[in-house]
Amino acid sequence: MYDRWLIVIAWQLDELRWVADDVLDEIVRRDGACMYETVADEPDWNEEQLTDRALAARLCAGCPVQDECLELELRAAGERTVGVWGALTEDDRRALHWYWRQRGERAGGSR
Repeated sequence: MYDRWLIVIAWQLDELRWVADDVLDEIVRRDGACMYETVADEPDWNEEQLTDRALAARLCAGCPVQDECLELELRAAGERTVGVWGALTEDDRRALHWYWRQRGERAGGSR
């Protein structure tokens, strides 16, 4: 089931395969929920013990550019990815990277 989920995500990212890196970067910086300059208050779930996957889901909830963020991180960091990008954990992105690479060439020569 996990592999199928990763294949679906890799397939979804195909629509971004020819978007240039600098364009993806601009979109994520401009529209990414985590890039907003002001945060009103600390989240009320800060004290909860969350799994990495739950934390990633919460941090990126409602972000309009999750796919763009994920595509950019896979291109930039590949298997060396760290942190939370595209609502996925490091482990999930590392596992996804293989499937993503199988989908073919990307803008900027990423493969």
